[in-house]
Amino acid sequence: MQKTEQWSSKIGFILSAAGSAIGVGAIWKLPYVTGISGGGAFFLLFIAFSLFIGFPLLLAEFVIGRSTQKEAISAYRSLVPNTNWHWIGKLGVFTCFLLLSFYSVIGGWIVIYFAKGMFGGIISEGVDYGSVFGATIGNPLLVIGAQLGFLVITVLVVAKGIQNGIEKVSKILMPALFILFLVLIIRSLTLDNAMEGVKFFLAPDFSNITSESVLFAMGQAFFSLSVGVSVMVTYSSYLSKKESLIQPAISIVSLNLLIALLAGLAIFPAVFSLGLEPAEGPGLLFVVLPAVFDQILFGEFFLLGFLALFLFATLTSAFSMLEIIVAAIVKGNEEKRTKYAFIIGGLIFAVGVPSALSYSVLGDVLIFSKNIFDSADYLVSNILMPLGVFLISIFVSHKIKKSTLREEILRHSRLGATAFNVWFFIMKYVIPLVIIIVFLDITGILDKVVELF
Repeated sequence: MQKTEQWSSKIGFILSAAGSAIGVGAIWKLPYVTGISGGGAFFLLFIAFSLFIGFPLLLAEFVIGRSTQKEAISAYRSLVPNTNWHWIGKLGVFTCFLLLSFYSVIGGWIVIYFAKGMFGGIISEGVDYGSVFGATIGNPLLVIGAQLGFLVITVLVVAKGIQNGIEKVSKILMPALFILFLVLIIRSLTLDNAMEGVKFFLAPDFSNITSESVLFAMGQAFFSLSVGVSVMVTYSSYLSKKESLIQPAISIVSLNLLIALLAGLAIFPAVFSLGLEPAEGPGLLFVVLPAVFDQILFGEFFLLGFLALFLFATLTSAFSMLEIIVAAIVKGNEEKRTKYAFIIGGLIFAVGVPSALSYSVLGDVLIFSKNIFDSADYLVSNILMPLGVFLISIFVSHKIKKSTLREEILRHSRLGATAFNVWFFIMKYVIPLVIIIVFLDITGILDKVVELF
């Protein structure tokens, strides 16, 4: 059964899709991955991948979703019937399921910090915020309970549908997040030695870049834009055919890069000013934020506000991940939405528990020298997402009629045939080649090939 629900407005779609893209990817993950991957050079690679691969891929997913008006799996099946290409949609659903299983753990950490902030229990003079974070995520019952709470909120919103749930929340919270970020940046940049952090973040030093850094930058671009998992296929299926696809894609990529820039400018000046380690890892944000707000008048109040918005930004991403799974199952039958939202949410919670315990009772369990949480993150960001991107680029450029692609992309747009041809060339040749080269390099096969010549 085809869906009938749609976004009520273009701005609602843009803010909801941007919320999906921004969330933890830009605010939590980018600063710490940048910190462990060389700073400015990594950020420059992230921008390049976002613009030259992420943007074309985002547009491709929009074409698939809006042209069919169906959720991910059905969209691929509708465009190329009686083939196995719908497995791209299934891969996206599986990836989102796995992603949300450990993503909800991070959401739980934010819930804990927000709850502490409500009672003034975060900022305190002389406190080692790194130790506080370690003790927090090392409490098994606390992190599991918070993870469950985060998923319950996610399920309740997704169960309400597109207009009354996801869109309504996103319209309010995304603008507020920008305002709080500006307050944080102003204070961070006025700290002593702040410019060293700005230099680390924005001045490229390619001597620190490795093949793994390039893979991380590519994976981060895909993670931040939610491409490669067909989330945007599902989201764009709710978009009216009266709207242009180009403008929302530009807006979403621009907002994502802006938030990434703001996150870096908020975090790294504070890291260097406070003598912290930029390669802190997943806990970087939770260590830096309390330390920065500790330096601000009424810091506890502002920290609570930021944590509230950060929580909601994280939730908007979680909404999109759960939505693609629910939509693939209910297939437009909205009467089933609430039931399956709760069932799927429960399954995701169960699968995510080992990730939640990766810093406590399961801390000694390693997979290829990584704990369970980091292994799940690596699998999603650096293997499944790039694989999804590769398959989508092949599907779009080889399995959809060029006339269909041209019609969808240029509909209600001032762009002409030249812009479309450039996009098609990138989809057909550049993206598959880049992903193949990066994977060959990371596996060492590329070096052996080069030696032969």
